[in-house]
Amino acid sequence: MKQIQSFCVDHTKLKKGVYLSREDGDVRTWDVRMKEPNQGSYLSNGSIHTMEHLFATYARNSKYKDGVIYVGPMGCRTGMYFLTRGLTDAEVLDCIVNSFRFMRDFEGEIPGAKIEECGNYLDHDLQACKKDAAEYLKVLERLTPEDMRYQYFLSTEGA
Repeated sequence: MKQIQSFCVDHTKLKKGVYLSREDGDVRTWDVRMKEPNQGSYLSNGSIHTMEHLFATYARNSKYKDGVIYVGPMGCRTGMYFLTRGLTDAEVLDCIVNSFRFMRDFEGEIPGAKIEECGNYLDHDLQACKKDAAEYLKVLERLTPEDMRYQYFLSTEGA
């Protein structure tokens, strides 16, 4: 089988940031990379699960809501995937930055975290989510749309 593009990125050189991972027609997949891969520091299950709920809730209620397709966690627990349609790089970055500010400052009941609403409603950690969001905001607030491209490839096939 053909190697998918995200597996052609050299994860030994990948840094924290936001990267355009792939384009499928008009749908763009963004790698919201919060942790450097394979460095021993990962998002906890409770944090990334809460982040999924809060990020999705904010983004789907933001001024960019019509361009938001999906928000979900990476299996490796180093970040999130964010799928968009019809948004510029600057709009994507603005939506992500504001979503993380929302997570950092969030107080109250986690949206969609009741037993009737969530398949693993007990596995949430709001405090860890807030801490992780605050830490990542230090990276996000320095990014520009020009920074949102992978730079390290294992082969030219994925470039």
